[in-house]
Amino acid sequence: MSAEPEESVVQQGRDEGASATGSERTPRYEEERGGAGTPDNFQRLWTPHRMAYIKGEGRPTGAGEDDGCPFCEIPRMPDEEGLVVSRGTSVFTVLNLYPYNSGHLMVVPYRHVADYGDLDEAEYLELATFTQRALTALRKCSGAQGFNVGMNLGLVAGAGIAAHLHQHVVPRWGGDTNFMPVVGHTKVLPQLLRDTRQMLADAWPAS
Repeated sequence: MSAEPEESVVQQGRDEGASATGSERTPRYEEERGGAGTPDNFQRLWTPHRMAYIKGEGRPTGAGEDDGCPFCEIPRMPDEEGLVVSRGTSVFTVLNLYPYNSGHLMVVPYRHVADYGDLDEAEYLELATFTQRALTALRKCSGAQGFNVGMNLGLVAGAGIAAHLHQHVVPRWGGDTNFMPVVGHTKVLPQLLRDTRQMLADAWPAS
């Protein structure tokens, strides 16, 4: 699950998605369309699955527990379907559906609360414990060299789902941010979410 050189992934996509014509490379989709448009020097990675995120599909329609909150719905699903890594008494861990890096997970209270100050003692103690276990599991199965850990509280702070508190745990490796996300706003992930979930579940420390 550790980061692989993204340049090689891009080059592979170029080799598979283009055909050489002299010194230029013409994308296959342009050939199939009969050459409509003028070829340029840009290579493109098409990510239509990201449209669900852009349109906000799956986000709550309101602030209430019954307004389509995914963090309230996920615990009712089987672990594989909901991408749940581990369940506790007061909190659970789940993979982020739109990860910044492979293994990006969240520690979430079952109770529908928006602010850290709304957690009771049992909830914030278990949230801290599960955060520690997440770090241990990620180090064990991915060799993570560092982490970004934290919460975005409120819409103005960048919370995608502000009505239900969740703490992010993002594993980091040297060189995991290069030209692809910085310039191309594209993240290459080397492992499918279901495979990542199983790997982390297997590595999760015993209570």
